[in-house]
Amino acid sequence: MADVAALARVSHQTVSRVVNGDSRVRPATAQRVNEAIRELGYRRNIAARLLASSRSRTVGVVTWGSSQFGPSQVVLGLEKAARSTDYRLSFVSIAETTPEAVQSAFDQLMENKPEAIIVIVPHETVLRIAQDVALDVPTVLLEGDLSRTPLTAGVDNVQGARLATRHLLDLGHTSVVHLAGPPGWNEAMARIEGWRAELQAAGLHAPPLRWGGDWSAWSGYRAGIALAREKDVTAVFAANDQMALGLCAALREQGRRVPEDVSIVGFDDLPESEFFAPALTTVRQDFWELGRRAMVLVERVLAGEENASVDLVPTTLIVRASTAPPPPSP
Repeated sequence: MADVAALARVSHQTVSRVVNGDSRVRPATAQRVNEAIRELGYRRNIAARLLASSRSRTVGVVTWGSSQFGPSQVVLGLEKAARSTDYRLSFVSIAETTPEAVQSAFDQLMENKPEAIIVIVPHETVLRIAQDVALDVPTVLLEGDLSRTPLTAGVDNVQGARLATRHLLDLGHTSVVHLAGPPGWNEAMARIEGWRAELQAAGLHAPPLRWGGDWSAWSGYRAGIALAREKDVTAVFAANDQMALGLCAALREQGRRVPEDVSIVGFDDLPESEFFAPALTTVRQDFWELGRRAMVLVERVLAGEENASVDLVPTTLIVRASTAPPPPSP
């Protein structure tokens, strides 16, 4: 910092003000300091800043220890968003959704004295614990129940499910079956809600919820073996792309063609989805924007806005080759 001050011909205090975004520094002076910073390759010493401040500038993150696409992409989105803020992220992963595992994760994070905690485990058990436990720091829930707390950021899963269902109805299918996600997961429940709402808006009764999985391709395959026997089913909305992949494989093995006999829509838009056979029509989630909005919530609540809230992140329908009009009636 002293070298920057000497090169820019300003005081040590002026360099500190520029680095910390003090608006009282004249623009010409700030420009000269920033040019000196770039020339010298100066980087702030985070450890020294933390020692000089009573604030940790740390945000704890509880995530689900899984290779599932959604949670992993949210983590990447958070990391990208945090790089443009003055906060560092500290992660703890849980392998099971039990009260003991959640409490242990919170205890571990609190050892680093975080200023806030973000929870990326959209399971009703975990969210209930996160809302009930006294942490003495703001807790932001990702994909939580918006009716319970304002400190929640999420993707509009209901809207996405409605887009998927509406697309199949617009193709001419007279009903849409849903391959649901596992019970207890907020995203799965929201997608069921959107599927039902769109069918009702079209004046149709939602079929019984007979098929479900655990987000894996294998569970979609198992459901598909049974679903293939239902010859009147011509359209399926799967709760995620991995289950849709297993479903496609099962239908193909049972002699049901996709999309000639059965149209399928997934949810997530995995990087591999356009290379499925056939390429999968799906609902895309903007995980980068979700991470950004989560960090916006953290900054706003730490700035004193107790009931900060953000809008849900909208989804986009990506139409590919796995959907088509229904086959002609025999």
